[in-house]
Amino acid sequence: MTDPFGLDLPLLHAGKVRRLYDLGPGRMLMVATDNISAFDFVLRSTIPDKGIVLTQLSLWWFDRLADLIPNHVLSTDVPDAVAGRAIVVEKLAMVPVEAVARGYLTGSGWAEYQESGSVCGVRLPAGLRDGDRLPEPIFTPAVKAPLGEHDENVDYATIVELHGEETASELRAATLAIYSRAEAIARDRGIILADTKFEFGRRPDGTLVLADEVLTPDSSRFWDAAQWRPGGQQPSFDKQYVRDWLALESGWDRHSGAEPPALPPEVVAATRARYVDAYERLTGTLFVAQ
Repeated sequence: MTDPFGLDLPLLHAGKVRRLYDLGPGRMLMVATDNISAFDFVLRSTIPDKGIVLTQLSLWWFDRLADLIPNHVLSTDVPDAVAGRAIVVEKLAMVPVEAVARGYLTGSGWAEYQESGSVCGVRLPAGLRDGDRLPEPIFTPAVKAPLGEHDENVDYATIVELHGEETASELRAATLAIYSRAEAIARDRGIILADTKFEFGRRPDGTLVLADEVLTPDSSRFWDAAQWRPGGQQPSFDKQYVRDWLALESGWDRHSGAEPPALPPEVVAATRARYVDAYERLTGTLFVAQ
């Protein structure tokens, strides 16, 4: 099969959004495509420049988190065909946990809270609304599922059972430290970081390393602070807009097993604008497609 970027490199893995290529011992080329996923489907439609936004925003965040935790970036010297959307990264032994931090109650957390008064085993005060800020950020991990299946939210004790107390504690501490730093940076720029997920791996010496993407509109829920009104859905800079169109306007039944419909041009354009807006507000620089 012809490579979509014309790269003559061994393909290690093709995920929903990223492709990993082998560069020899200890090194990989990680390329972010313009694919977008929702409800565990990779949509037929792509979002122009999305892969560049994700990569460049991740690099911006990695720089601001470097004193908290090592990251997997080795170089931005990549083939011209994937310039801007690719980085050279370390090969790591990935920890199969979605390390989620929540500072606000929404999404699946809100649904679980309505049923049990807790999220992933973390008891929360009564009377919270959809969109409320939590008394303090919480660690709500998920167990990684195979491609095409939904990750399963679990409690901290499950992570201890699966990976041991030391790894569970290290994941929780790193996740909450990164979230706290990023939440303050985003808030200073008029953006609420409601929740986000991180991926971690280990070097051969056991060092925990921040990997994959970080604090992008794909992995995070970004809200406009000026329009934040607890008690319902918030205007967002992430792919929630696509989820809402699919669930509420497209006529597609997400439980039917049928493939989602293609996104209309106006939804594609509006989604791209949200990703670019998030990048520009956070970094303070204009987005330039490469």
